[in-house]
Amino acid sequence: MIKNFIDKLLGKAPSGAARSKKPQFGKRVDVGVESHGINPALVDERAISVLRTLQQAGFEAYIVGGAVRDLLLGLQPKDFDVATNATPEQVKGLFRRAFIIGRRFRIVHVVYGRGREHEVIEVSTFRAYLDNAAAEQVAGNEKTSKSELAGLKHAVDSTGRVLRDNVWGPQEEDAVRRDFTVNAMYYDPQTQIVVDYHGGLKDAKNLTLRMIGDPATRYREDPVRIIRAVRFAAKLSGLGFKLDTKTAAPLVKSQALLADVPQSRLFDEMLKLLQTGHALASIATLKSLGMARGIYPLLDVVVERAEQDFVSSALKDTDRRVAEGKPVAASFLLACVLWADVRDGWARRIQERQHSHPALQDAIDEVFNARIGDVSGRGKLAGDMREIWMMQPRFEKRVGSAPFGLVEQARFRAAFDFMRLRAEAAEVEEQLADWWQEFSVGDDNLRQDLVDQAREEQQQRQRTPRVARAPKPTTHAGSVSVNVAAPQPTRAVSDTHEDRAARVSSGGNDAEDVAATGDAPRKRRRRRRSGAAKGGGSDASAGGSAQ
Repeated sequence: MIKNFIDKLLGKAPSGAARSKKPQFGKRVDVGVESHGINPALVDERAISVLRTLQQAGFEAYIVGGAVRDLLLGLQPKDFDVATNATPEQVKGLFRRAFIIGRRFRIVHVVYGRGREHEVIEVSTFRAYLDNAAAEQVAGNEKTSKSELAGLKHAVDSTGRVLRDNVWGPQEEDAVRRDFTVNAMYYDPQTQIVVDYHGGLKDAKNLTLRMIGDPATRYREDPVRIIRAVRFAAKLSGLGFKLDTKTAAPLVKSQALLADVPQSRLFDEMLKLLQTGHALASIATLKSLGMARGIYPLLDVVVERAEQDFVSSALKDTDRRVAEGKPVAASFLLACVLWADVRDGWARRIQERQHSHPALQDAIDEVFNARIGDVSGRGKLAGDMREIWMMQPRFEKRVGSAPFGLVEQARFRAAFDFMRLRAEAAEVEEQLADWWQEFSVGDDNLRQDLVDQAREEQQQRQRTPRVARAPKPTTHAGSVSVNVAAPQPTRAVSDTHEDRAARVSSGGNDAEDVAATGDAPRKRRRRRRSGAAKGGGSDASAGGSAQ
């Protein structure tokens, strides 16, 4: 009796009721092509090859999930998933390049092609419906209970969240395990039959996103379903889909369950929200559902800054590239989101008299520690972000050999696209972005002409102040002093690397300019003797204005 009272307080069903309650598996309905109208030409040949191989080996095999939903809507799916009654080991044995992945859910990736052009067909085995009351329960979570989870096929933690789920079963039980009715249909291109257990076809026609089973229970079983509900609502909002009222109602209350999900998994789900072509719609959906904060700290920053010009441009650019079928990189988008932190930290360190290059490095490290942590492993993603940021001051160098070396860097294109967005946000001059665009696509002759032109412009900028500092004898010295000193407060912002490089090569420096308040003509004569002809050939060290 006491146990039942505690279970009631925790929102759990009494154990006896949980065991006696029969799951609603749904009734199988085979829908013919005359009703569903799917065009088989939209199915990827590699997915058909996987189906054919499995079926010829005597197994059931269907296209499943979002691909079926998109096909029903007349859309070309971007990804194809396959469901089968073959075990992961049996699937792996049928394909030359197949890999079993995952611990919580074991699936197989069948790989076609190599490099950036490769395609992965994800193959999962039909899963049995299991009452979580009968599962092995562990005290901790995925991280703290690794030894307990070893060898278990079905396990949950104390909150009911599923940690292991690798018990195979029939298709009808697999269907009830899926999230949404529109994602729980199975399609066989050979027979052109759609198998529907939960009214997915009807919901697809009514543009309704409905959770299978009790939504609160489903969110408790796997809290990441909360994020997936947001993602699907955002993805399909453009087609007119709406979340079912009962599906949306527990979302905010269930959000606290995400605290027990591993950070790495939340990080991956965040990237799916932002990199599947519906980043802006995902942010709008989070706000409309009252979930703008609290899912994941870095996602909070994205939502908070989404209306800033620079971040908004990056999100729009990401959505556009996905729509055009172009690759997108998480490193680029996150570099844009966190640039304000890096820029401000860089500027602060320069004001504290730190050298520009190490100042930028230290600012980047500070941002990684505060915003990213170790969730990305500080591997390729962090390395790419660092390169994008570290290249920004190098774009100011347009003379000598520097531009030729920069354009050959592996991450040049990403860094240039980043700088182009900065130009659109008025952080740097549009002319600079245009110059690098022309330089990046030009041949050697055009590139040299552009460098020569940049050198001439730089020399012209240096000659112009000399006219102001060389007054006629009738001009009062005091006015010369004012003219020389006035630009100094803004030099840290307005000077380019090229200007500083020329001053160094011509024998001048910023300290001399500051000192030249009462003896400007003498300073000017010393520059002439040093030979300014060398000014365009040397570059100052990386740094400059903290954009």
